[in-house]
Amino acid sequence: MQDDTRERDFHHPYEPYDIQKQFMNAVYDCLEDGKVGIFESPTGTGKSLSLICASLTWLRNYKRRNLEEGVVADAANSDEPAWILEHASKQKKQAALARRQDLESRIAKIKAKEKRTKDRYKNGEPLNKRQKTAAVNGIDDADDEQFALNDYESDNDGTNHQKSQGLNELGLSTENQILLEQMGYSAKPKDEDNNEIPDETKIFFCSRTHSQLTQFSNELSRVKMPPAITPEADNEADSEASLIEDVKHLTLGSRKNLCINPKVSKLRSATAINERCMELQQPNTSAECKCPFIPRRGNEALVNDFRDHALAKVRDIEDLGTLGKKLGICPYYASRPATKYCEIVTLPYPLLLQKSAREALDLSLKDHIVIIDEAHNLMDAIAGIYSVSVTLHQAQEARSQLTTYLQKFRNKLKGKNRVYVAQILRLIDSVIAYLQTKAASSMTSDGMVDVRTLLTGKGLDQINVYKLNAYLQESRLARKVDGYTTYAGQAQDPSQKGTERRNSRQTVPVLTQVQAFLMALMNPSEEGRFFYSSDEASSMTLKYMLLDPTFHFKDVVEDARAVVLAGGTMSPMSDYADHLLSYLDCSKIMTLSCGHVIPPSNLLAVPVVQTLRGNEFDFTFEKRNSEQMMIDLAHTVLSLVQHVPDGVVVFFPSYSYLDTCTAAWKKMRSTSSPESSSLWDSILNTKPIFLEQRSQPSSDNSSAAPEDARDSVLGAYSSAVDLGKGRGAVLFAVIGGTLSEGINFSDALGRAVAVIGLPFPNPHSAEWKAKTQYVSAKATGQGRDGKAAARDFYENVCMRAVNQSVGRAIRHRGDYAAILLLDRRYAAPRIQAKLPGWIRNSLANGTGVREVEKRLDTFFAGKNI
Repeated sequence: MQDDTRERDFHHPYEPYDIQKQFMNAVYDCLEDGKVGIFESPTGTGKSLSLICASLTWLRNYKRRNLEEGVVADAANSDEPAWILEHASKQKKQAALARRQDLESRIAKIKAKEKRTKDRYKNGEPLNKRQKTAAVNGIDDADDEQFALNDYESDNDGTNHQKSQGLNELGLSTENQILLEQMGYSAKPKDEDNNEIPDETKIFFCSRTHSQLTQFSNELSRVKMPPAITPEADNEADSEASLIEDVKHLTLGSRKNLCINPKVSKLRSATAINERCMELQQPNTSAECKCPFIPRRGNEALVNDFRDHALAKVRDIEDLGTLGKKLGICPYYASRPATKYCEIVTLPYPLLLQKSAREALDLSLKDHIVIIDEAHNLMDAIAGIYSVSVTLHQAQEARSQLTTYLQKFRNKLKGKNRVYVAQILRLIDSVIAYLQTKAASSMTSDGMVDVRTLLTGKGLDQINVYKLNAYLQESRLARKVDGYTTYAGQAQDPSQKGTERRNSRQTVPVLTQVQAFLMALMNPSEEGRFFYSSDEASSMTLKYMLLDPTFHFKDVVEDARAVVLAGGTMSPMSDYADHLLSYLDCSKIMTLSCGHVIPPSNLLAVPVVQTLRGNEFDFTFEKRNSEQMMIDLAHTVLSLVQHVPDGVVVFFPSYSYLDTCTAAWKKMRSTSSPESSSLWDSILNTKPIFLEQRSQPSSDNSSAAPEDARDSVLGAYSSAVDLGKGRGAVLFAVIGGTLSEGINFSDALGRAVAVIGLPFPNPHSAEWKAKTQYVSAKATGQGRDGKAAARDFYENVCMRAVNQSVGRAIRHRGDYAAILLLDRRYAAPRIQAKLPGWIRNSLANGTGVREVEKRLDTFFAGKNI
């Protein structure tokens, strides 16, 4: 590291640790050099604050330097006298200052106004700013004619993707062009509008959930930064005032998070909300049904008012929703123009990683900074966004709904509408026939699908997939059909307007789900594969799965000035270079794995390779279900919980193995504790046991139930530990489950974390066969050992899940815990090399349970228990 980096002042609100300085310098260098950085900083080391301080310091230094270098460059290329150049330089700086001071003065007025309001009304809201909402009451009260398709006579073959999406030369959708015109703006290219606010370099900070972004916002409010451009102070007071400039921050969210129209937001489903919002903006929508909160010509002042309020202080997504309601303006749309005034824009994964979402938000990453936090699951997140599935039941229900719709509006469907709806029915029929055939004859639970065999229905070879793809998107057929289905159901049974109707809206409309699959079917990428599978819950399912996220992330990397991938457990890091950034030269990628802030004496990490009887722990799929192995495991768990105070978290490789072990332990008698009737009771008598609940298959909004179950178990476990006065409790959880990520088992909640076996995916499943074959073929094409690359990828997926689980224990500088890895394979150098550096550096040699008991006693004897 160069000497100058040690002198950087990152304006950290606290005295940073050495590893935080190392981390901040690495981030700064990455942004300065325009690279892709892969950085690992264990949870509890102040990663978020370090990211904020490093990136904001660089940004303001960059803006200051940019202005100064621009002036120097102008001088170097000019023959004007020095006094003229000096005057021009001063004017350029003053113009930049004037723009900043104009914004700051407006924000200062907003802050003063908010303070007065807060003083007068502790919980009230300014009623004079609130718009009347009576107009929204008629949104759903039209007759069935609103669901009829508009005439569609396009001959566009869809080869121009931008045109098929209805985008203009700026990449603006029809929806956004209409909105701009309503607001009195013209959707012209930038060079035709000289008065447009410059889109200065900013930071896009992305994380997995809005709750994580809220935590980031809280950290951001702690940071105080000097301004990029400092005015020449006339007096000491002015000088002090110029030392700090508030960070301009905004959070972007989806309509589902930000919609304030009660008739739209109650639809629950993100898809339904999106479609309904866009319908209400169409030119043919009657005035009484249009959304009253949408920005339009005449309420520009409200949009500007929203912008100034939003930037007046650091706000999270809920604050923006509340602000929109107070001002009577849609926060989803009003937040867009405000981004140009921002330094940091926070947004969740889907809005950044999905190209269509960026286009809908008019979001350009060109020459900006992208920071992705919690990036350990980035590749899975991209694959999830671009993968889609449809069940036999969904396909049948979609066909039924489409048939009913066709019968109702048959006389109104003319020209291309009639042709394309018939083609869609034939495609759905082909999917249904394929799934029924597999359900009746398949000898295996899953397999790969040959698209040609899937599209063997009558007349399918005559379909122009490009035209049909464009039609599905532009006609909004799925939304029309879903809307009519709901409307017809209400007409037959008025009671559906109540709870039943709301429940029916909680999931994605089936035709929308089928449409998403059909679009993947019509445009299969080389990086994806189709599969069929069956299970008791969803019967037979067809799935398109993205195998390689490289292409979809490449747009982000190529547009951005620099990209930072940060996380608490990024190890093993080789996957990112090999399977996400393989097209980049290694000189464009930098990596860093920080140590932990805890002293080495606060961590005991041991591979437990032998049972109490001296046999090897071998939790391979073939051996882990043996009766003796489960008996040995129960005795080991019993031994460990007797030598660990407070809370112990035991991670099993799968829900099925957790179920198998708990069922067996309740039947097996304990030899070491005669008074107990079973091994389960022996453990229970030592510490109360809590079990993670198996999550249900997710739908559009089904995350609430698993989260409730998780919070319930976690709350009960926490209470038992708090009330146990040292006895604590034991929590049986699952690697990759709801408790293995984003949960803090700090202090007494996790004095020991034990991992049972290695959670390798099933290598015989059709999906994993396809993944490993793809990885192997890609590596071979790059001149590498394909077989070795596939094995490495397979192991890395497993170890990344392990690293996430063990990272739950140590959460701050004063914390201490034991990490116990139960399996002989954890003693292998190849596996140990894939552990995070902070664990690897403290890892003891593999040993047996008896030796581990002694080490645990010694370890905890020196702690303040």
